[in-house]
Amino acid sequence: MANILLITGTVLSGYAVYLIVSSVLASLGQTQEIQLSWASGEAPQKSKSGVIRLTRPLLHRLIPFTNRFQLTEYKEKIKRNIQAAGLAAELNENEYVALQVALGFIFPIMITVLNLLFNLGYPWIMVLFFAVFGFMYPYLYVKGEKDTRKTQVLIDLPFVVDLLALSTEAGLDFIGAIGKVVDKMTGGPLAEELGQVLRDLKLGSSRAEALNALAWRLNMSEVSSFIAVLVTADSLGASIGTVLRQQSEQMRQERFTKAEKMGAQASQKIFLPLVLFILPAVLLVVFGPVILQFIGS
Repeated sequence: MANILLITGTVLSGYAVYLIVSSVLASLGQTQEIQLSWASGEAPQKSKSGVIRLTRPLLHRLIPFTNRFQLTEYKEKIKRNIQAAGLAAELNENEYVALQVALGFIFPIMITVLNLLFNLGYPWIMVLFFAVFGFMYPYLYVKGEKDTRKTQVLIDLPFVVDLLALSTEAGLDFIGAIGKVVDKMTGGPLAEELGQVLRDLKLGSSRAEALNALAWRLNMSEVSSFIAVLVTADSLGASIGTVLRQQSEQMRQERFTKAEKMGAQASQKIFLPLVLFILPAVLLVVFGPVILQFIGS
């Protein structure tokens, strides 16, 4: 019964904080929901994060206040991280900043209300912890999505480069090879980004501009170096097929070297668990009967 009351109190407290903040913002003249400007002119997609979905109406009221602070460099950095995480369709830099401010106040207020209502005895340092956690939540969410996407791109990249090399050696030009790769791949972030390259080319961007935009969106050193080689080869008139084949072999060699390095590190990482957990268990099994017999005698 106590757990049910605690959960109910948590939900009601959170909803009360949401209503209070929303009413305060509305009383300051922001009564209507503000439509954000998106590059595509469309409304944002439904976010995968439940926190963002619940707080989005509040964020649209809060954005006019956070926009009073320019934060140009900070927002540019946020924008690039959002692009690299593949979240540009569901979140923009203005919502990100507003979410940091909102959660930085909502979380500690909820903990304070629960602490006072139910006499939970939480130390006040807990309030500071939740304030920091609320402020950092957008960063942690974007970083998690970015790391997941980066891993998938690194897995797909050698395969994609092989397909591009085979397509160009079969007689297709580079743009046609990209189209063939996009058609053959069943999905994934790299296929989506290559599809965006094709759309940029159709809108009039040059090949170098479209490829550099791809490197900017993914924000990965491996992709950036690969794109730089392609752009340089294209500007010098070198054979794209030969360059792609060389890049494919180099990527596979780098992956093999990285796997060997991780394998060598595994023996060092397992040493501490071996000493702390496995070795005491082995010693207990081996010497335990001897010790018991000694104690019994």
